[in-house]
Amino acid sequence: MNVSPKRAAELRSRMLAWFEREQRPLPWRATRDAYAIWISEAMLQQTRVETVLEYWRRFLERFPSVRELARAREDDVLAMWSGLGYYRRARSLHAAAKVIVGEHGGQFPRNADVVRELPGVGPYTAGAVLSIAFDEPEALVDGNVVRVLSRWFAHDDEYEAASKWAWDVARELVPRDGGAGAWNQALMELGATVCLPREPMCSLCPVAALCEARKRGLQSELPRAKKRPRSVEVELETLVITRGDSVLLEQRPATGRMAGMWQFPTREIAAANGELAGLFESRFPGRPVLQRASSTDAALGQIRHTITRHRIRVKIHAGRAPRAAILAPLAWIEREQLGALALTGMAKKILRAGFADPALATSAAQAPRAKLRSRRE
Repeated sequence: MNVSPKRAAELRSRMLAWFEREQRPLPWRATRDAYAIWISEAMLQQTRVETVLEYWRRFLERFPSVRELARAREDDVLAMWSGLGYYRRARSLHAAAKVIVGEHGGQFPRNADVVRELPGVGPYTAGAVLSIAFDEPEALVDGNVVRVLSRWFAHDDEYEAASKWAWDVARELVPRDGGAGAWNQALMELGATVCLPREPMCSLCPVAALCEARKRGLQSELPRAKKRPRSVEVELETLVITRGDSVLLEQRPATGRMAGMWQFPTREIAAANGELAGLFESRFPGRPVLQRASSTDAALGQIRHTITRHRIRVKIHAGRAPRAAILAPLAWIEREQLGALALTGMAKKILRAGFADPALATSAAQAPRAKLRSRRE
């Protein structure tokens, strides 16, 4: 679409003044270091701002530069990411850091086409880092921006089509003569704090008078909701087996979901509908064969967990392992090593709950609890 120059100028003027006055004091807004901004943008995907604050600080303390990140072992990167979920983000950051060091002298590229070739970097992340760190006139679109633009222009498409449309509009509106980073952040900030999904606070909006959806009474209806996939119920059985100061864990396969991360020995059992989701193996891993401490024992307790559309109920039992040699993917892990291990989010929940051994709960206490929701909301 073609936005009139007068309307575009008025939107920019009002939004930039509002953002200067009302923006949240987030730490990555106090820097123009492309590396620090890149890390924040990767973490903010599908994760609440409140959760990212502590993870971002700890991650930069451990890997203060792209060279430090490139030199790190993947296990160490995953350990610092543990609990944030969507672990492909961490692996992509690690892989991209190696490319930046190896091919770009340790400097984040400033060409959008080159940036989009980095592992795990798409149009959104490229636009965010280039505009915020370097004030390049690059657009960005996330869920908040789709919502804001759909309402400003009363665009009536369903979410997927609205997203494609929003990219065209965002490219039209991004300032070409300075201020692109502030403009992009203002769009996202408005969607995160004022132009909310269900109950937009139009009385606080700096551009309410320019919003077509508000004029038509459609501000709570746009963009049209995207169709959500049906949730899948998953039933798991997990064993907690301790020996002295050690706990028995299993390492997940090197490929696939949560690759290479550590969890308690786990198997999937049939859900209420009699089906297996296939999210986990249907038998406990490795050799020797693991068993419950008693086949008649009630579960020590249970936790709930969510992985994308999978709604998981985990029953935790005390277990026992024969006195034979433990073989991969099983390993005895000393309690003091747990905090530095790349644990799955589910394993951290079990540790915090202190099932079977309350002392184990302290080993996971230092890691912040991650709560996944849509980006920046």
